[in-house]
Amino acid sequence: MSLARIPQIIAAEIGANPSQVTAAVALLDGGATVPFIARYRKEATGGLDDTQLRKLEERLGYLRELEARRAAIAESVSGQGKMTDALALSIAKAETKAELEDIYLPYKPKRRTKAMIAREAGLQALVDAILADRAADPASLAAGFLSEGFPDPKAALEGARDILAEGLAEDAALLGRLRDHMRKVGRLSAKVVEGKEQAGAKFSDYFAHSEPFAGAPSHRVLAMLRGRNEEILSLDLEVDPDAPRGESPAERACGAVLAAGGGGAGDRWLRDAAAWAWRVKLKTSLTLDLMAELREAAEAEAIRVFARNLKDLLLAAPAGGKATMGLDPGIRTGVKVAVVDATGKVLATDTVYPFQPKNDLRGAQVAIARLIGQHGVKLIAIGNGTASRETEKMVADLLAVLPAGAEKPVKVVVSEAGASVYSASELAAREFPDLDVSLRGAVSIARRLQDPLAELVKIEPKSIGVGQYQHDVDQHRLAKSLDAVVEDAVNAVGVDLNTASAPLLARVSGVGPGLAEAIVAHRDANGPFATRRDLLKVSRLGPKAFEQAAGFLRISGGKEPLDASSVHPEAYDLARKIVAACGRDIRALMGDGAALKVLDPRRFVDDRFGLPTVKDILAELEKPGRDPRPSFRTATFTDGINDLSDLRPGMLLEGTVTNVAAFGAFVDVGVHQDGLVHVSQLADRFVKDPHEVVKAGDVVQVRVVEVDAARKRIGLTLRKDGGASAAPRDDRAKPPPPKARMEAGPASGGGGAFADALKGKFGR
Repeated sequence: MSLARIPQIIAAEIGANPSQVTAAVALLDGGATVPFIARYRKEATGGLDDTQLRKLEERLGYLRELEARRAAIAESVSGQGKMTDALALSIAKAETKAELEDIYLPYKPKRRTKAMIAREAGLQALVDAILADRAADPASLAAGFLSEGFPDPKAALEGARDILAEGLAEDAALLGRLRDHMRKVGRLSAKVVEGKEQAGAKFSDYFAHSEPFAGAPSHRVLAMLRGRNEEILSLDLEVDPDAPRGESPAERACGAVLAAGGGGAGDRWLRDAAAWAWRVKLKTSLTLDLMAELREAAEAEAIRVFARNLKDLLLAAPAGGKATMGLDPGIRTGVKVAVVDATGKVLATDTVYPFQPKNDLRGAQVAIARLIGQHGVKLIAIGNGTASRETEKMVADLLAVLPAGAEKPVKVVVSEAGASVYSASELAAREFPDLDVSLRGAVSIARRLQDPLAELVKIEPKSIGVGQYQHDVDQHRLAKSLDAVVEDAVNAVGVDLNTASAPLLARVSGVGPGLAEAIVAHRDANGPFATRRDLLKVSRLGPKAFEQAAGFLRISGGKEPLDASSVHPEAYDLARKIVAACGRDIRALMGDGAALKVLDPRRFVDDRFGLPTVKDILAELEKPGRDPRPSFRTATFTDGINDLSDLRPGMLLEGTVTNVAAFGAFVDVGVHQDGLVHVSQLADRFVKDPHEVVKAGDVVQVRVVEVDAARKRIGLTLRKDGGASAAPRDDRAKPPPPKARMEAGPASGGGGAFADALKGKFGR
């Protein structure tokens, strides 16, 4: 392999041709970002999308590292004077880092080993003698090679065995065959450490577990590895455990390298030595290698699932620019309240105490009603943490008694994952220096309902909570992958240049944190940007950054109508040419699909812009600034179902998908504990990948299959037949028997003093 072959290798992996890869690599090396290349350089790359480009970028890094390592190994071996034509060919043909390291192993500088000591004592000659005369008794031969360190034939033969074992451990071809065999027949075996049964109850599924190495899914691998790290489980890779000693395929493969298959004493000793080398050295070292390989593959899958869930969450439907109230539920510490206007600006904050120990339920409802009326609140976002359902019930009871004719806000339970992280962050402190940390969380909850993407970019992706075993995987790889997801999501949607926060601007192609702060500072000092070109007046923002960023930044109502679209400034002349062909004013034409559909895109292709760009411009003129996110919809939790103990098999509930893993989807049905729809229960057909059926943020109807209160597990199904083990169906979920109301007394009523008080808050 060589650097010149990299485009061919990547092209085969991503379903492209080498010229496309070569063009993309040149753009990446020139400082272009993946979103920019995917959106504005389609002619150069032949239309590679962001998914292909991300894979290309990842593989490019790996293969370049591989080539650098190949060169370093070749230089090291040549420097030792041991390079041969055959070895050079083997090094050149190696396709993975593992294969390359196997080849290098015999030439790699190493610490002093038992085999080295044996060679220094002259025992290589004993090895040669045994190999030369297979009929001779090895013990008799060993008697002629005794020394101070090896005083008897037994010790001399052990030294000879160490030399042979090291040779086998450095035989790249043998190691390759053994690895393949272990992958094929090996079984991953987990056992509970004696005495840890109670402490490790959460790992009870793996106390006596065995499954094929090759088919072990990532979530089970990571669970077992976590159990081992917590010293609850022991893990091993079992290979041919039932084979007689010395007769396993692996032992025979090792023996075949040394013994010719004869029946002489030398052959028997060589086969025994090879079997010992397998059991004591090779199996251990190869198991470590394969377990590392398994972990890496499991981590890669976990990161992929996390990234996919994060993308779904970031691209969830925004409720839009409406006055919104955020409620961060709490019991003893109270419910934190924040009201923000349509742009997310904080209008008011408060803390109410409807629950124990104060139990001021009516006072809390009156305060919330006052804020709703005073600020024209259209949406109420309720965090899904502790006391979420109690808070939602309080709000529902309040809305039920609002005066007739008053516009009732829509209440929505939203994920508050990461809100506390944001509240205590330096960014939040700069944004709200005079606001208590606890109230910042309520602001974040309100804003993430208005625009999930704009708010969630302020939180470290790892803290958003849509991954499995996220703390067990390589944190650098995880951060890199999640950052790429955030970048792609932000640029897919586009950013309002005159309202976006610095954290949101920082995710725009070509910008980054430093330039984002400079853009905000310029905007604060000079007022809103009138045109995209004004970006060039920002300190340290040069032509390259402008090229990368401009198409993803929007200006509504500015001097240049095209600034509100995703048309790149470099193509404005082309866009005007298209507009002129319609004989219309550009402002009147934008959004008129009928007038644009009659145009033949091929008329506008020139030396600079090909058909893909022309089609993109036509699509953008037809729907300028279109948002790729879906329309807003929310789940309605069933009244009376507030706790896990309220659930019964057969209940039909509505909920929101919070997380999708390789083994199924988690759904919030409003009981403070997400239920699991196992992959086998996602549809009335075979489902290989749960993402084929659902994604984070989806609103779904599920039926309860099983409730395990002890382990806080809820089994759900999306299958029309109600799941294999579902109880007989109810038509809808039936609330449990009435329970004692909150200590403050009734929360609702059709009239009376409480209703009169609310009317007063609304000025009626």
